[in-house]
Amino acid sequence: MVEIVYYAAASLDGFIATSDGGIDWLPPIEAEGEDYGYRDFYASVDAVLMGSATYEHILRHAAWPYAGKPCWVFSRQRRYAKSSNADIAFTGASPEHITEEIKGLGVKRAWIVGGGKLAASFRERGLITAYGIGIVPAILGGGIPLVAPKGTLEKLALTGCQTYPDGVVMLWYRKAES
Repeated sequence: MVEIVYYAAASLDGFIATSDGGIDWLPPIEAEGEDYGYRDFYASVDAVLMGSATYEHILRHAAWPYAGKPCWVFSRQRRYAKSSNADIAFTGASPEHITEEIKGLGVKRAWIVGGGKLAASFRERGLITAYGIGIVPAILGGGIPLVAPKGTLEKLALTGCQTYPDGVVMLWYRKAES
């Protein structure tokens, strides 16, 4: 089985970015000092899954940060037919199809990067097995939600919690046993 992890940072009021995709309010994980467990988490994943808006945002603001890890970018837009990066595949396939595909490739753990809509698509199909949510002490008052509002109730069990001196709280959840 492939473990699909939705690992994201959110404001206290549940947003992963401002309405225009801004993330300047997030603490930097690349800076010297605290990385909030990111390096260990990143080392634990075999593949990356993201939506096209996250993909475009990354390309506008930074060099490709996931070199060496296979990445699937979910989009129905034909302009993404090919990539110059062999690690990136563009797909219009369903989350179920891609989950089976990556399982067949031997992927054990995949990370849903950003994308509340993509996370909601995986969640409503019961494909997310773990959540790692960093709560940042900020209130945005609106923006892109942590998970797009669709699907049914999903009960979770807390499996870990780490607090940091700057007020960030990292919460880890798994699906609760029914």
